[in-house]
Amino acid sequence: MPSYGNGPNSGARTRDLALTCLTLLLAFGTMYLPQSTQERVSTLLQEGLRPFTALQGLVSEAGARRVRIEALQAELDSLSKMMSTLRAVTDENRTLRKLLDLEEELGYDYRPATISRPGTPGSESTFLVNVGTRDGVQASAPVLSPAGLVGVIRDARSSNAVGIDWTHPDFRSSAMLADGSVYGMVESRRGDFREDDRLILNGIPYHQEVGLGQVVLTSGLGGVFPRGIAIGTVLGIAEEEGAWRKAYVLDPAAAPGAATHVLVFVRESSDSVNLSDSAGEYR
Repeated sequence: MPSYGNGPNSGARTRDLALTCLTLLLAFGTMYLPQSTQERVSTLLQEGLRPFTALQGLVSEAGARRVRIEALQAELDSLSKMMSTLRAVTDENRTLRKLLDLEEELGYDYRPATISRPGTPGSESTFLVNVGTRDGVQASAPVLSPAGLVGVIRDARSSNAVGIDWTHPDFRSSAMLADGSVYGMVESRRGDFREDDRLILNGIPYHQEVGLGQVVLTSGLGGVFPRGIAIGTVLGIAEEEGAWRKAYVLDPAAAPGAATHVLVFVRESSDSVNLSDSAGEYR
């Protein structure tokens, strides 16, 4: 069995001990050197250690800089989150103020509501609002955003209601030009893509002229939509039938997908009428 101290690290320990002893001897030896010699030795040591002290300073400065950067990044993230929240709240307040102004302008009784989408295939043109019959909402009530007509309520329940927006194939609304010179019917027209969905102003007599850019509003005929709600603006002729009827494509006033806060029309029960025909169309 090998004796203690003859392991593979014994030589390294011996060298370390020798170096330590030599360093101590040199340290004590310099104490007895002349003052001028001590100063020269000190100068040589300082010059020799200067690169190491400079490197140590750079490492310390880099560590301090990293700490400052991390603190600034955390502060920037916090400020970005606050700005995002503030921007959302500001946009929501702006929308709500516009809705209040719209309610006063139209002069009808509306209930503020929030729209949510089912998100299931085949339900792209339907939505849910958080008001219902206990709030005075009934089927066929129009739904408005600050920009204009979004859609209509199809089924009202106690605490919520289901509606369709103007992209739904069953959507209909009686309409007129803003100056009241031309009346017709607005209906949805599906495009090749959902972004291409448009509204069509139909049933316009051929001899009546409709200029590009004219504003189209609800006419109030039929008793469903109050008069004066913005529907869209005329983009051009969609089709002609012989020499007796024309249809015009509209640029919709409201984008249903962007609507989050809306107004839902409230009709008194004593004034309620049958607002849908046998085909289930809304006028």
